[in-house]
Amino acid sequence: MVILCQELLTCHSSENHTTYAIDALFSAILWKFNQGKQVQPLDGVIQCFRDALKIFPPGSHEVLLGLAASLSIRYKTNYSNDDYDEATTLLENVIASNPPGNSNHKAHIEDLVNWLETKFSRTRDIKDLEEVIKYRRMLLLSTDTSHPLGFEPALVLGYDLYMAFKCSNKMKYLDESITTHRGLLEMQSAQPFRFIVIQQLAPSLSERFGLLGRRQDLDEMIKLFLLGVDDRFTKVSDRFALSCFWASTARLTRHPSVSAAYKKAMSLMQHSLVSAPTLQVQHTRLVAMRGLCSDMPLDYASYQIDIGQFTQAIETLEQGRALLWSEMRGLRNSMDQLSGFNSPLATKLAAIGKDLESLTTSMTPSGTIGTSDGGPQVDDGMDPFGRLVVKQQKLLEERDVLVSQIQELPGYGEFLKTSFQTICSATSHGPVIIINHNKRRSDILILFQDSPPSLITTTKDFYHRANELKDRLVVARRGGLDSDKYKRALRSVLDGLYGLVGEPVINKLRTLGVPEQSRIWWCPTSVFCSLPLHAMGPIPSDDGVRRYFSDLYIPSYTPTLSALIESRKPSPKTSIQPSLLLVANPDESLPGAFGEMAIIQSLNSQVPVATLCGKNATPAGVVEGLRHHGFAHFVCHGNLETGKPFDASFKLYEDERLTLLDIVRSQLPAAEFAFLAACHTAELTDGSIADEGLHLTAAVQYCGFRSVVGTMWEMADIDGCEIAENFYKSMFSGNGEGVGYHLRSARALRDATQKMGRKKGMTLERWVNFVHYGA
Repeated sequence: MVILCQELLTCHSSENHTTYAIDALFSAILWKFNQGKQVQPLDGVIQCFRDALKIFPPGSHEVLLGLAASLSIRYKTNYSNDDYDEATTLLENVIASNPPGNSNHKAHIEDLVNWLETKFSRTRDIKDLEEVIKYRRMLLLSTDTSHPLGFEPALVLGYDLYMAFKCSNKMKYLDESITTHRGLLEMQSAQPFRFIVIQQLAPSLSERFGLLGRRQDLDEMIKLFLLGVDDRFTKVSDRFALSCFWASTARLTRHPSVSAAYKKAMSLMQHSLVSAPTLQVQHTRLVAMRGLCSDMPLDYASYQIDIGQFTQAIETLEQGRALLWSEMRGLRNSMDQLSGFNSPLATKLAAIGKDLESLTTSMTPSGTIGTSDGGPQVDDGMDPFGRLVVKQQKLLEERDVLVSQIQELPGYGEFLKTSFQTICSATSHGPVIIINHNKRRSDILILFQDSPPSLITTTKDFYHRANELKDRLVVARRGGLDSDKYKRALRSVLDGLYGLVGEPVINKLRTLGVPEQSRIWWCPTSVFCSLPLHAMGPIPSDDGVRRYFSDLYIPSYTPTLSALIESRKPSPKTSIQPSLLLVANPDESLPGAFGEMAIIQSLNSQVPVATLCGKNATPAGVVEGLRHHGFAHFVCHGNLETGKPFDASFKLYEDERLTLLDIVRSQLPAAEFAFLAACHTAELTDGSIADEGLHLTAAVQYCGFRSVVGTMWEMADIDGCEIAENFYKSMFSGNGEGVGYHLRSARALRDATQKMGRKKGMTLERWVNFVHYGA
């Protein structure tokens, strides 16, 4: 550093040598400063630049800029106003000695603006921002707007003016920001960046409309929204965010475009997933947009309920939730509607669906991408992921063409279009209760097969109370499921749920004539996906007996109505006498596993039992075994990976994992019922989206099992024997004669948990843990 300072002080006779010395010295300053954030070396360098000013000719720009830069670095360490003021003065002097027309004039203004913004970013003081704006205006005047990047100064000025309004509430800044952005829309060089301008102009107009109520501002906003959401040169995720802004604005102002805005938002949300090639990438996109993606379907449904469109609200919730499962299910099930349709179109569509499913699940849990299709690898200059995207887009285009051709055929105009009548078929065995949890308005809808949906309105604090119940349970769980704190929390949550949901639902079911002991299905949204609705209570009674919701009705869950419909479709391969596959991985941490295994194996007199245990319990062996057995019972550990729902897994022999993605890849034609006696199998992974329902139980149901029993949290090892014994005793009793075993499983689970709950010393969290999904 000393040598470089000496070099600077002796090179004033050569301009090139001076520039070189200053650049070298400044690079050394940055390196030294970044190493230890020490200001002592800076003090010497600053003094060096001051000495250089005395021997260099007056107005030596390189030295002035070097001194200003050194002062700016020190300011970021000590925030000295003296350093800030001196650096500002130096930069202003450089600009003054380089008037407009000088080749460096614009560059020096940019240096000063960047420096002034440094202070504003720390102080958020309007006076500092006003200085920034003053020089941004000067920069705009010195810019050739016909240059390809000539729009940039105006774009940034418009944003700074908006920020000045937010800091000062002075309307003049807001007006100028709007005028500046309007000018950008007319500027030829800004046309490729029109969407960014719209993103900045729309909030300014929204602010002014809110203050002055001028209709022309609202109309201008709507026009901007219409332009922006269809901008094909902009990322779908950004267009989706703008469409959400449009929907919110239109709803708040009661603009007639509100329905169009919501429909556009829903369309863009789905398109953002379809354009992602794999499940993991799709989930990553959902998480990145989680606030908007989670809220949009619930928000739209709340609007439809608000205007009395109950059936449309149910269709919206069905369309906008569990998007990943729905997309995958669509790839498999499109052929069901073409049964008996002999045509090359159907054959091609089936092949494309299979290719798309294979591609969608092609990313392994480690994050590597399986793109090889067995053919020669082409060196096309693309990375493997790019090749995957191109392949997916080609398949999607081919599929869209085939679907259009099929829809033009007589009798197939509704192909792949789900009607409300089809959705209602989910209620063929009992009502489905949908909870729409939304901050604008929350509602409970009860769906029946042969009558209109029944609405239960909720209290004004319903939304916040539900959030509080979920948070209370999550926080208490961190202390351990066997802690007194958690037991108290669960008790209060079940009681709170009864007052919030249980009591009004039970009253409505009674009013509608739904008899007790009927099957009912919960189809929750948002935080309710993690709350034990099946165990709400205790319900007040005259006899003093503690009863919970599952004592009155036989409850099940379904992530979507489509999943429930799918679970009831007849399978040609379902045998009259199915067999059971026992998958077990007992170890020292599961001492009760051997007893549970013995109970399952003792069922041999009622159902053939095959066991995969020890070295035979491998992921590939389990998947192959599941293909040949109608029943499955897992006795092992279940694991969750934070932020990685597709890595949720069953722990098998020698720590091998059967992951959620492995299960999704499989197709199990003989599947009927599965009992997942492992921890966390119906629990959502931290960092995933509640309404997507990405847990092991949903995956097992997706791959073919009609009914599945899972666990909402960690399972007590001692409960395995008892729940299994009571469950299968009820399942194989003569009470269900003539009813498919998968249809008996919900009652069997209810009976088994009832017995657990009545056992002396039994705690709530143990029997509440078990939940039933499916038919």
